[in-house]
Amino acid sequence: MATSIDVSDVNIYYGDFKAVEGVNMTIKARSVTAFIGPSGCGKSTFLRTLNRMHEVIPGARVEGKIVLQGQDMYAPSVDPVAVRRQVGMVFQRANPFPTMSIYENVLAGNRLNNKRLKKSEADTIVERSLKGANLWNEVKDRLNKPGMGLSGGQQQRLCIARAIAVQPQVLLMDEPCSALDPISTSAIEDLIHELKSTYTIVIVTHNMQQAARVSDETGFFNLKATGEPGHLVEFNSTEKMFTNPDNEATEAYISGRFG
Repeated sequence: MATSIDVSDVNIYYGDFKAVEGVNMTIKARSVTAFIGPSGCGKSTFLRTLNRMHEVIPGARVEGKIVLQGQDMYAPSVDPVAVRRQVGMVFQRANPFPTMSIYENVLAGNRLNNKRLKKSEADTIVERSLKGANLWNEVKDRLNKPGMGLSGGQQQRLCIARAIAVQPQVLLMDEPCSALDPISTSAIEDLIHELKSTYTIVIVTHNMQQAARVSDETGFFNLKATGEPGHLVEFNSTEKMFTNPDNEATEAYISGRFG
C-alpha cells in the first residue's frame, strides 16, 4: 500500500553544520516526485532523511517531522530498520552484492530481515521482483550467475528488484541513471512510470529533461551561498515548474541561466 509522506520544518545537520533548512512538503502517494537543483544544495542529503539513511553518518541528525502513514518516522519509539523496510533506496551507482548470484541479490533484503524462506516462497519473490523490475525475461535462464555479470543498466534494474522484493511503500532513487547510457536510462524511466502504480517514488536527478519526463511533482533546491544551508525554493506540479514557475530562481535554473 503506497503512502504519502508529510515533511514539516525539517533541518538536517552534520555535527554543527546545518546542511539543509526549513523543508516543508507533502510527497503524494503513487506518484513520482523529483528533486532538482545544483550540486551541493542538499537534494541527496534530504532524500536520505526520508528513510533515515542520513543518520548512519556519525554526528548527523534531523530536526522537524517526517510523517509516513500517520507515524513520525523520527519518533524515539520508531526503529530505523523498520523505516528502511518501508522506504527502499536505489543508489546512483548500481551496487549488486559482488559475491551473490542474481537470485540471491534479489533476496538479500528478505534474508536480512531474518526471514526463513521456503524454496517456493523464495522463487516466487525472485520472479515477482524481477518481473516488477522488467528484468525477468533477460535473466530467468541464468539466475545462479553472478549479479556483477550483468550490464550496467541490468545491474541497476537488479538493484530495483532487490529494493522492491521486501515490498516497501516508498522507493527512493538517488540519480539512478547518472552512470547509464541513453538506452538503459530510457528503460529505467519506463520502469519508474510502471512502478508508480504501486509505489510512492522520489527521485533525485541532475537531468532536467528526466525530471520533466518522469515526475508528477518537482522540488527545486538551492543554496544562497557556499557554506549556507540548502533549502527548498519551490515545490509544485512538474508541469507548472517547467512552464510557469512561481519563483524567478526556479526559472533561471530550469532555463540553464545558472547552476
